[in-house]
Amino acid sequence: MESLDVSIGAPPPERADAARNRQHLLSAARELIGEQGGDKLTMDGLAERAGLGKGTVFRRFGTRAGIFQALLDEQERGFQEQVLSGPPPLGPGADPFARLVAYGEARAAFLLDNRDIARNAIDGTKPVPAGAHTPLSLVHIRVLLGSLAQPGADLDMLALQLTAALDAPILLYLSSADLGEAGQQTSDRLARAWRDLVGRVCRP
Repeated sequence: MESLDVSIGAPPPERADAARNRQHLLSAARELIGEQGGDKLTMDGLAERAGLGKGTVFRRFGTRAGIFQALLDEQERGFQEQVLSGPPPLGPGADPFARLVAYGEARAAFLLDNRDIARNAIDGTKPVPAGAHTPLSLVHIRVLLGSLAQPGADLDMLALQLTAALDAPILLYLSSADLGEAGQQTSDRLARAWRDLVGRVCRP
């Protein structure tokens, strides 16, 4: 797993002025989200806060969801670094079962922490609103499953279904209010459920 190279949302090379505009817009978006919440962010409001034309915002992000996708990409890269080179058991060095458990716990907590951004990144105009795939989760889980003894299992489909359990859009709409408890309790319950699921499916 240490050699796995999965790049999440890495932006293509761009001119220096375009890169500055992008970072300026993302900083302005973070400010607005901090002040108003993600649901209130608009293309017009972002252009006004950044002091740039609305056309610049559209060219950079395409859609309102594109703004949140860019913000989430930044967070995803930090999460990816923890998985690929951070301390075990999330990072390399632990046995595959422990890493699989740790990944699911960390991924659920990550999505809950970034729920506002991730929810608004869903693009209802696309055939697959939550994105065509989640490369890190799918590849990482598949590699870990391949290191576990799973006689007769369809590892590709098993990895896909475990990924769906973590990254499905329904999780992004889950709130502590839905479960009648504090946010940390929700995170703890999701972590316990993931441990139970993985333990039942592929206990070593």
